[in-house]
Amino acid sequence: MNFIEKNVSVEKAVIILSKNGIQVDEKEAKIILELLYLVSKNYDKTKEKKILYP
Repeated sequence: MNFIEKNVSVEKAVIILSKNGIQVDEKEAKIILELLYLVSKNYDKTKEKKILYP
C-alpha cells in the first residue's frame, strides 16, 4: 500500500500508542498505520459521494 504523504512515522506511532497504554512493536505499528491510512482514504471517498449525491 503506497500513500503519497505519510505524516506519521512508525516510530512516532509506537510512541503515541505506548503513551496510551498500548504496547506494540514496529511491525505491528506499521500494520496499524496502514489500516488507518486505508480507512482515511475510504472515508474521503464516502464524503465525496455524499456531496455528489445528497
